[in-house]
Amino acid sequence: MDLLGDYKSNVALYPMFQNYFRTHKPRLLAVWGKNDPCFLPGGAEAFRRDIPDAIIRFFDTGHFALETHAKEIAAVMRDFLAG
Repeated sequence: MDLLGDYKSNVALYPMFQNYFRTHKPRLLAVWGKNDPCFLPGGAEAFRRDIPDAIIRFFDTGHFALETHAKEIAAVMRDFLAG
């Protein structure tokens, strides 16, 4: 709840995160609920501006994707970590 109560301090750090991503290009996997009302799909796609090779996977679910797609998401994560 503290993070949600002070989310603006997280947003203020975005330029630092983005600079790190552009400079270092770490491997990145974003697993996202395509129906998430809080974190819209565009937020996941935005990673590609800084890391063109980012892997973005959308699942037909909402904000709590692990509650509905745990097995599928775990498989994607295993594949990513094995690569």
